[in-house]
Amino acid sequence: MADAPRRPDPNDFPQAVAAPKSKRSIQLVWIIPLIAVLIGGWLAVKSILDKGPTIKLFFDTAEGLEAGKTKIKYKDVDIGLVNNVGFEPGTLRVVVSADLGKGTEPYLLDDARFWVARPRISGGTVSGLGTLLSGPYIAMDIGKSGKARRDFTALKEPPALTSGVPGREFVLQTNTLGSVDVGSPIYFRHLQAGLITAYELDKDGRGITIKAFVNAPYDKFVTGDTRFWHASGIDMTFDASGVKISTQSIVSILVGGLAFETPATYAEMPPAPPKTLFKLFPDRREALANPDLTGEKRVMVFRESVRGLAIGAPIDFRGIEIGHVTAIRVDRNLTDRSVNIVVEAETFTGRMSARDIKQQDVTDEQRKAFVAGLVANGLRAQLRTGNLLTGQLYIALDFFPDAPKAKLLANNTLDQEIPTIQTSLGELQQTIATVATKIDKFPLQEIGTDMRQTLQAATRMTEETTKVLQRVDSDITPQARDAIVEARKAISAAESALKPDSPLSQDARDAMQEIARTAAAFRVLADYLERHPETLISGKKEPKK
Repeated sequence: MADAPRRPDPNDFPQAVAAPKSKRSIQLVWIIPLIAVLIGGWLAVKSILDKGPTIKLFFDTAEGLEAGKTKIKYKDVDIGLVNNVGFEPGTLRVVVSADLGKGTEPYLLDDARFWVARPRISGGTVSGLGTLLSGPYIAMDIGKSGKARRDFTALKEPPALTSGVPGREFVLQTNTLGSVDVGSPIYFRHLQAGLITAYELDKDGRGITIKAFVNAPYDKFVTGDTRFWHASGIDMTFDASGVKISTQSIVSILVGGLAFETPATYAEMPPAPPKTLFKLFPDRREALANPDLTGEKRVMVFRESVRGLAIGAPIDFRGIEIGHVTAIRVDRNLTDRSVNIVVEAETFTGRMSARDIKQQDVTDEQRKAFVAGLVANGLRAQLRTGNLLTGQLYIALDFFPDAPKAKLLANNTLDQEIPTIQTSLGELQQTIATVATKIDKFPLQEIGTDMRQTLQAATRMTEETTKVLQRVDSDITPQARDAIVEARKAISAAESALKPDSPLSQDARDAMQEIARTAAAFRVLADYLERHPETLISGKKEPKK
């Protein structure tokens, strides 16, 4: 039998001894919360010290904007965060409050720009694809005006060009925008050299001003003589060498674009300064066909119809275009009560100068004297047909030695009037009108009456002739037919009688023989009488025996 378990003795347990009171007031367990408080305080102080300015941005819509999530970036670097999105009191605009980082104050100037970056397709370029995953954000472009600002109206569309891009901006003047838009490319020798940054309608509504930015290093090729033109679509030309089709790129066909070039005939010039104003031409041919950017005003007065002559019609000098029509108006002369057509034009007489004379060296007085000399030698303006299908007219300048003497007239302080001459077609029309007037004076009614009587007499004569012919056919013709038959019979009988073996021919031969013998006897008698003429008295003597 196993032994029973022994119960523990209370004296076997150790006695508790009271520990002495610790001199430390803070327990180790509080070290971690204390460190957390210190770190939090340091972060709070740091956030206060690092806090930048607070700005307000005004948008038309809050699409894609969230407080505490939407960031503000400059060159893809986070510089701020949206802290509130709401409405501006009293308006329907969306106001966004955002905190920017420390050090952004110098860039918050009056011309700073803000916009929402999201995926866009504009001007043939695609931007903002990164926001498909990260979500939209507010992009910023710093200003340079020097005037501080804290509230901004955000752009509806991102700017085509941000600050800091090397290059120069130029101003283009045109009558129509064409198919270009903000962001449309600008080409130089088929290389994309820039883009259109903005455009606006002129205050008078007569033109459009376009701002074009040309990137470096292409901007150095833009000089005072550079020509800009529309390079949109496809340019098709027909000439002696055949059909030519040219385009800058596929992008220019789809979204439009511009191009520029400097004519090779000009001497090397320094680059044009920023903001230089250029004229935008409709195409390359017209841009390079006008080497003179400034022309001279001319006036031509026509006393005939100018139907078919339009503004922009060329002024041609022996096949060379030296100007174009700028205006057409009606001029009433109250003195002689005449109405004339006044055509205003712009000409480039420098194209008619001698090759050894530079246009820059010719003064205005010399140009005027040059044109005056041409007018004195018979230079005249004449309307001519440029297209037979459309009836379009152009003004031709040519020499007419037989034209009346004239001189270059001063129409006003700016314009010089070139004498005109009537067109060949106008002269032909005038001649036809004169002939028609003379014809109108003819006694056509009396002539018509006489001709009617003559025709009636001719008709009666024709009727009588018809009757005579009918009578001849009915009466005389049968008798004539019988006579012809009898004549044929007589001729046949004569032919039969005159045959060599016919009796008549034999009798004729015998008779001819008898006549021959008789003639021989007469010759013998004549010879005898010539020898013995006395026989005519005494008779023929008997021969002696």
